[in-house]
Order: sequence, then C-alpha cells, then structure tokens
Amino acid sequence: MLSPDLSFDAAQFGAPRRPLVDSFARAVTYLRVSVTDRCDFRCVYCMAEHMTFLPKPELLTLEELDRLCSAFVARGVKKLRLTGGEPLVRRDVMTLFRSLGRHLETGALEELTLTTNGSQLARFAADLKACGVERINVSLDTLDPDRFRALTRWGDLNKVLAGIDAAQAAGLKVKLNAVALRGENEDELPALIEWAHGRGMDVSLIEVMPLGETGADRMDQYLPLSAVRASLARHWTLEDIAYRTGGPARYVRIAETGGRLGFITPLTHNFCEGCNRVRVTCTGTLYMCLGQEDAADLRAPLRASESDEALHAALDDAILRKPKGHDFVIERRGSAPAVRRHMSVTGG
Repeated sequence: MLSPDLSFDAAQFGAPRRPLVDSFARAVTYLRVSVTDRCDFRCVYCMAEHMTFLPKPELLTLEELDRLCSAFVARGVKKLRLTGGEPLVRRDVMTLFRSLGRHLETGALEELTLTTNGSQLARFAADLKACGVERINVSLDTLDPDRFRALTRWGDLNKVLAGIDAAQAAGLKVKLNAVALRGENEDELPALIEWAHGRGMDVSLIEVMPLGETGADRMDQYLPLSAVRASLARHWTLEDIAYRTGGPARYVRIAETGGRLGFITPLTHNFCEGCNRVRVTCTGTLYMCLGQEDAADLRAPLRASESDEALHAALDDAILRKPKGHDFVIERRGSAPAVRRHMSVTGG
C-alpha cells in the first residue's frame, strides 16, 4: 500500500494553492502521467522493435507518483490520465489507482482515467471500475488479426478484444484510439468505426506523430486526417458537434451510425491555442508541450524533501515556460523525428 505520509493534499495544510496558469492565460487542468516506459507491444509508429528501457531506480516509485499527482490536483488539475508505455504492466499499479481515487471522493478530481493497449484489461477492468475509473481509451488500429500482429509486432488481437469485452461488462465506457497509417489501415477505418459504433464506443482517429526513432519512415506512414475525413464524408453524413472530453479531439456525429468520431490533428490542424494539458514522464520529467523539448525536472525537488514547497516552486517556473504551440511538421522534417524521445517515454 502507499505510505500514508505521502497521501495528503498540500492544500490540506494551509490555504489552497493557486491554480496553474501559463503566460498565455491558459489554465492547466489536465495532467497525463506515464507510470512506465515499458510496453508489451512494439507498435511500428511508437517504438523500435528492440527497445532499451529505463533502469528501475530512475523511475518514480508509486508513492512518488501519488505525491506528484496530488500536488497537481492541489493546483487545480481536474482530469488525470495514467499512461505508459502500457500502464497496466507496471507492477502493483492498482495501488496507485486506488490511492488516487480518494481525490474523486473529495471532489478535487473530476476524472481518473487511462489509455491502454487493452492487453491486460481482462485482468484489471473490474478493479479499475472499483477505483472510480468511469471511462478508458483503448488503442486499436485494426480488427484484422494478421495486420494487428504486424502493426504491434508482438500483439494478440484476441486478448485486446477480450479486454474490451471485460471493460464493458464492468461498466467502463470505452473509446477507441486509432492511428491512421497510410498503406496500413486506411482501407479499414470505415469498418473499424462502424464496428465500434455498433458496440456503443466512440472512436478518435490520430495523425502519426514524429516522436522518436522507430525504424520506419514517417512520410511513408503519414496520412492527413483532412483526407480521411473527406473520404468518409463521401459515404456518411458527418455533423460537427460541440462535444469535448478535455483532450485535443474535435468531434463529429455520423448520422448513419449514430456514433461520435473524433479527429486528433497535431499536424494538419492543431488546437494549441486552447491547450490545457501537460505531461509527466515516469522519471518525473515535466513536458509542458508534447511537441517541444523544453522540460522541467520534478524528481529532484520531489526527492529533496518531504515538504512539497520545492515541488510547487518548480511547477510555477515550468508552467510559465509552457509554449504557445508545437512545431510538428513531417513534410519539412522528412523521415527524421521532430522530437527525439519516444511517445512511450513521454506518455501516450
């Protein structure tokens, strides 16, 4: 279990902390935290096939992750998403979910959720629901078993589908995330969307992001979602809607299926002007922008003292450096990644 002395909100010991607001007057209310850089898949757009993962001493402990997340909640973060790598491969990760669930009970946190590849969901779905998790994102790019294994290199589609079944049976609302890949799954996207909507699941399509060396040419993989939307609109009626989940997706409703479809377009049309998000890696490095290299070390102040004063000072300094936007441009940069770190390090 998490140590009790690391499980208190800073705001409980005095006046509430002031919210985290950047120099562009954007309040940071959404935190994505990677709990591990490890994954049981090797997706072709995310990782190289032979990865070298971080040594364990460099990772924040579960107690430190709890303390760090709680500091952000004390500063006004309302939505907390745990990511990886694959978050459910982290040993004893459910103790972290259970501890963070206390912020849902007090109302300080509005949502605790995760993004997962689904491989471990059959095992953990019921526990996640019991911790206060209401909805999850599952990354799924294809329903073809052979194509799935090729894209993930190691994955078993049947395990993922069983995990989705278990999640829905446990009462979790599931949204699918699918990366649109030229020449890989673009022909299958309509069928994937129709299948998901038939099961009551929203879908978000994502443009491939130029992060980290994966052994693949990003220009070969890159499929602009403007082209995907135009193709879908020839077959379906797409109605723009105001629905938001707190993330970057912009949604339409498909009249023929009745379901929602999101577009996450970091390259063709970013929405940086309204960004309310920051990311923390499993080593305690805070990235104020997914597409920039500037970062702040939160592990050092976290480990320097049991007091959170140095941690909050580091947050104040970092958030004021949050940039106006990123500069993901695949066409200009060619096959080289715009950012050297892998998505699995930053948190997917």
